[in-house]
Amino acid sequence: MTQKTKEEIKIMKEGGKILARVMESLRKTIKPGVTTGKLDELAEALILKYNAKPSFLGYHGFPKSICASINEEVVHGIPSDKELKEGDIVSLDVGIFYKGFHTDAAATFPVGKISKNDKKLIDVTKKSLLLGLKEIKDGKRVGDISFSVQKAIEKQGFSVVKDCTGHGIGKNLHEDPPIPNFGKRGEGPVLKEGYTLAIEPMANAGDFLVKTAEDGWTIKTLDGKKSAHFELTVLVKKRGYENLVPIKS
Repeated sequence: MTQKTKEEIKIMKEGGKILARVMESLRKTIKPGVTTGKLDELAEALILKYNAKPSFLGYHGFPKSICASINEEVVHGIPSDKELKEGDIVSLDVGIFYKGFHTDAAATFPVGKISKNDKKLIDVTKKSLLLGLKEIKDGKRVGDISFSVQKAIEKQGFSVVKDCTGHGIGKNLHEDPPIPNFGKRGEGPVLKEGYTLAIEPMANAGDFLVKTAEDGWTIKTLDGKKSAHFELTVLVKKRGYENLVPIKS
């Protein structure tokens, strides 16, 4: 767990602004008939245009620049020639490497008109992220974030994915501490001013159990019900946090 210097924070803010632009372009492109492969190509082209690199491409052998997970796919979906359909929900996870530092963000988007329950799943997951972020400040513990996220999701009748976690981030894409989306207040590592964290709740419409697909990457819900995912890279401050990826709501 490393506290970032002012110069390192400045670089991560610059990278975060680039990432936010990429996410906004992807959001505008999503519609029925678009393939996740096309989204991947767009993201990679934009990232390179801004003199950054895709964090995920080649990471432990991952074959694409972004993760695109549709419906029951929770995370790590591999972009392909599969077309998005009306009523789908798609989670896009994007990381960039800029001037030696990573930033990471994710969001779940509707494809055309979606069901009320799917919209609720997306809204609740996004809200759980915002509530988790409110727990962040110097001296708090990771468990305070985890508890808040879990409570927000389960209160609405959804379940929290327990096999995947948020994480520290900086020179490496995944750094300590791991940040589960479930836990107890007052437990876990202490947060310190200058830490940079990727908080990323994942909520399932059904059970919390997941499985890995035959491609070796894609994580899916075991019961086949839909899942949503949101993520932001943030800076721990003395009295709160700062969002380093200013994505439009």
